[in-house]
Amino acid sequence: MSRTKLRITNYGLFAFALVLVLTGLFYQTVSAQDPTPTDDEVNKIAKQLYCPVCENTPLDVCPTEACRQWRELIRLQLSQGKSEEEIKQYFVDNYGARVLSEPPRTGLNWLVYILPPVLIPAGAFILFRSFREWTKPRAVEAGSGPVKEAGEASEKDPYIARLEEELKNRK
Repeated sequence: MSRTKLRITNYGLFAFALVLVLTGLFYQTVSAQDPTPTDDEVNKIAKQLYCPVCENTPLDVCPTEACRQWRELIRLQLSQGKSEEEIKQYFVDNYGARVLSEPPRTGLNWLVYILPPVLIPAGAFILFRSFREWTKPRAVEAGSGPVKEAGEASEKDPYIARLEEELKNRK
């Protein structure tokens, strides 16, 4: 081989080796992206939140643009690896506890969980006792009071006396 051909071959090999070395320096392992969360995963969390704009509308069925953006925010946070509790806490921090479908069991909110199971049986018991008392016939005991003559009752009450007088006159 001629010298010129040898030089070109040597330069080519040198350039190829240089490219390989530089490529090795900038080499990084790339892992596949996590799959984006499904709509079911997003809606599982969105069902537990209410739309901060619309009154009494769960976030998973709210048709507004704001709710669509919030569902996308949930999807983004899920893809970042945040847990369900972290996402719900994010919404509580930004919009208040009113966005939760179930109020937190802190402070006076625990009364919501305790009072209904206590008050419903207590109310049923009171109604049962009242109905029994109302439907129970009252027995009059013999000799419980002085025996009154027909004329005695009419002397004390002018209305009864007048009624008895009119009844007598009708005959």
